[in-house]
Amino acid sequence: MQITSDFSRRRLLQGAALLPLLGLANCADSLRYRLTDVIRRLLNLSSQRAFARLLAPDGFLNDELAQIHLPSAFGGSGGGNILRALILTEPVRYRLFKQLNRAAGKAADRAAPVIADAILDMPIIDAEAIVRGGPMAATALLERQVGDGLLFVLVPGADEGLRLFDDGALNEALRVATGINFSGLRDDLAHQTAASIFRAMGREESAIRANPRDTNDPVLMAVFGVMK
Repeated sequence: MQITSDFSRRRLLQGAALLPLLGLANCADSLRYRLTDVIRRLLNLSSQRAFARLLAPDGFLNDELAQIHLPSAFGGSGGGNILRALILTEPVRYRLFKQLNRAAGKAADRAAPVIADAILDMPIIDAEAIVRGGPMAATALLERQVGDGLLFVLVPGADEGLRLFDDGALNEALRVATGINFSGLRDDLAHQTAASIFRAMGREESAIRANPRDTNDPVLMAVFGVMK
């Protein structure tokens, strides 16, 4: 009974502390509006930090969480044994791996303003649940709402990125040896890049929730500092 009472007291204290810190009015609509603003601030900062890392030189390549991997069909059948053996050597695999990750950076560059617009326009039904949710609750909500819509931007970006770093002879050898064609590689890259962007955002959101003081944002510091 004492444990339950202590838990309830903490919840009441948290809720009471949120109101003056945010300057909220007493009505539910005002509370919902202000908490929605908190979520947008959280997502904007998370996305800015994530894209700053990903769009740095070799950002995807140097980030284990966001790295783009060679498609599973890379070891598929097709072509002659000698050519396939050449394609599967470590130097060639790494060259392709590096090429894919650099192309992901080009694709992600196009995605950044789309994510910013999505954060601004996204409906947030239960803002309090997201604020009080898990370490990546806001990013998960954004990912669900954006869905495959991000691919419409990432696919052309992946196409541009792959062609920019294109090595005609290497790509032809890859096609002959593994059966991977350019469009398949492009689509796989776009899907991987989308997933990597949201993983990187989730990491930043989690860090902000854990250490809101590092943001220097008074609203985020007030809300997540109280909730820790």
